[in-house]
Amino acid sequence: MIAIVKKSSSPIPSDHLPVNEDGSVFHLHLRPEQLSDKIVMMGDPERVSLVASRFDRIEFDVQNREFHTITGSYKGKRITALSHGIGCDNLDIVMTELDALVTIDLEKRIPKETFNPLTLVRLGTSGGLQPFCPAGSYVVSEISMGMDGLLFFYKGGEERNDSGLTEKFVEHTRWNQRLATPYFVPADEALLNRIGYDMVRGITISASGFYGPQGRRVRLDLSRPEQNMLLESFEYQGKKITNYEMESAALYGLAGLLGHRTATVCLIIAGRYSGEMNTGYKDLFSALITKVLDRI
Repeated sequence: MIAIVKKSSSPIPSDHLPVNEDGSVFHLHLRPEQLSDKIVMMGDPERVSLVASRFDRIEFDVQNREFHTITGSYKGKRITALSHGIGCDNLDIVMTELDALVTIDLEKRIPKETFNPLTLVRLGTSGGLQPFCPAGSYVVSEISMGMDGLLFFYKGGEERNDSGLTEKFVEHTRWNQRLATPYFVPADEALLNRIGYDMVRGITISASGFYGPQGRRVRLDLSRPEQNMLLESFEYQGKKITNYEMESAALYGLAGLLGHRTATVCLIIAGRYSGEMNTGYKDLFSALITKVLDRI
């Protein structure tokens, strides 16, 4: 599928899109030829090597900061494995630079006339919020909710958001008005069905932190200790909130605005409903990697 880019009459300023001296994008340090149009994404740089250990051959291995990228082939398919770090703010960097690699002539700093949309599947670990997705289960994010407000910094963000779902969620949870307005964005339906046809589906919350925003208390008391109980009881058009993670909403929101296809699959390692935590999940995550590589 070829997408059309709206042409710009002037080059993109260098302070808006920094490009390194070797022609690579600023943070990822990637050049266009080093990227496949099929990308498996994860937070942990070490997991990139785990994915790439299944490749038949490796073409490129690039690392800068928390961003580790290996492009190679798996059963004859060219695939990129890439780490995006933690949080929706990191996804703002990663998604913008991945898009620039396929839609922008980086030398002339102008949009190309057409591009091939990227297919991006995020693999994560997550905390389950329902009894039907206990530790050890795989959850595919039908819809993702962002706590961070990132989507609303971009034109078209309001339209991309499911405002009816936002309204019902704010009402049900008695959302703190000092926080950013939650936004809800869907996965690509065709990709969702291809990757997660035999997995649990639901609404995934991309929290703005690991501790307090996900209802964890260490030394600081929570301003809303009832938050997880309200999340567990929320339902909208037959859909329930299944799990917490920290990146999917930004990925869904930006990919949708930019014209790319994306879905997130998480292994549940913490049963927030039951209070259990499984730290010995490596075999289950390894099986998930193989499953996604076979289906992407």
